Amino acid sequence: MATPVHRIAYPVALALIPLVLAVFYGAACDVWWPLVSVTVVGLPVVLWLRRTDEGIERRVCVLVLGDIGRSPRMQYHSLSLSQHGYDVTVVGFLDSKPHGDVLRDDRIHIVPVAEVKGIRVLKWCPCSFLPGGPKILTYVTKVIVQFVQLFVVLLLLKPQAHILMQNPPGLPGIAAAWLVCVLRGSRFIIDWHNYGYTVMALSLGHTHPLVRVAKWYEHVFGPLATHNLCVTNAMKDDLYQNWGIKATTLYDRPAAIFQETPLKTQHKLFQRLSHTHPVFRHSSEDDDEAVEATVFSVRDPAKDTVTLRPGRPALLVSSTSWTEDEDFSILLQALQEYEALIQRGASLPALVCVITGKGPQKEHYMKMIDSLSLRHVKICTPWLEAEDYPVLLGSADLGVCLHKSSSGLDLPMKVVDMFGCCLPVCAIHFSCLHELVKHEENGLIFRDCQQLAEQLRSLLLGFPNREGKLAVFRRNLRASRGQRWDDNWDQNVLPLMSSS
Repeated sequence: MATPVHRIAYPVALALIPLVLAVFYGAACDVWWPLVSVTVVGLPVVLWLRRTDEGIERRVCVLVLGDIGRSPRMQYHSLSLSQHGYDVTVVGFLDSKPHGDVLRDDRIHIVPVAEVKGIRVLKWCPCSFLPGGPKILTYVTKVIVQFVQLFVVLLLLKPQAHILMQNPPGLPGIAAAWLVCVLRGSRFIIDWHNYGYTVMALSLGHTHPLVRVAKWYEHVFGPLATHNLCVTNAMKDDLYQNWGIKATTLYDRPAAIFQETPLKTQHKLFQRLSHTHPVFRHSSEDDDEAVEATVFSVRDPAKDTVTLRPGRPALLVSSTSWTEDEDFSILLQALQEYEALIQRGASLPALVCVITGKGPQKEHYMKMIDSLSLRHVKICTPWLEAEDYPVLLGSADLGVCLHKSSSGLDLPMKVVDMFGCCLPVCAIHFSCLHELVKHEENGLIFRDCQQLAEQLRSLLLGFPNREGKLAVFRRNLRASRGQRWDDNWDQNVLPLMSSS
């Protein structure tokens, strides 16, 4: 395949600049040979980097400067690209297992990179007078090392038609990916999930020097992308008004795996979880020894039937990355109030609360959970395989979301997945949440633990009640099922790939 002119014209022009300078100024400045040498060495390097082959237009690199297994949207991108005949190379951290569909896809190849941890510096570092002491230099050193690592990894890949990158985290990934795209002639696409500097500000504050640098960095490198995607119309407007970036809104949509779970599949999941989490076990002398029982379900092997227990507890589910943008003390306080309501005689079911996920603040909240004295509310915090997570959501009675956007411009994907399973949600309020959660239609929006406790009471009163508000929300979700991820992607992203 012939190399398109645009793939070599710009870099060749850059490589020839030293030769032009040598012709006009070399003799006067005695720099003729150094400038000629730069051109002689640089031009072949640029031409080699811009080499092309028959398959380049069907190759895409998906870059995640985070854990691939906990980046569902980028996994969905990879699967959609593969379904349309693209060969996909996913570059990112491999801390947890990606979804089985990704691992089984012959067109998707994963290139793991190691996360660069903080590099210690000496106490007498000259930057110690800066706010935060030598931590700033430690962070800068980490960013530089990560930049070099990503730059080398991306440069050693086969030439790619596109690099599609998630942001955040984007420091230093955006700069590294952009530079490789310039050298290689690839198109650069940023998928804006949020703003990285607002996430940093949650722990450091908006006035911290690192936050200011991160904001400047995103403002400078963000507009250099060939195309931009974002997760809400609110973010699309903000990118254009404040950053000069024209983006395409690609709402998160549930993948086909997020469905209501059949009873037999529910029972199998509950049984597996009961081996490691006692809250799923049921031991009663009233049960027939011939049946298989969990706290939620009973299976009769003779008839091969599964039924839900009439007096079963309600199953409440939440998922989290245990980060600063989710305050789980709100849920824990609401659960304490729920316990108090039962003890005062309210006609409410016992509650099993399952909180899934990994993250930096999990240990902090586990200490809080262990300190609670609850008889009618049980809490467990399992880490689920990618295949089990949608099964759990499809088996639950109610979802809770405590994600509070650091920018106020992104939407929680966990709610999207819950809605895909027709699972009603209680979600904490922030500015653009209305684009997803319709109060009193598919869920409820709360602002504090008191409101959440009252919502739990109103939704679970008389549970299980086929005519209650919870059942109404579920019927509304069944009736208003929108686009799934595949159709949404085909409509909004595929044209960008094809037009390039």
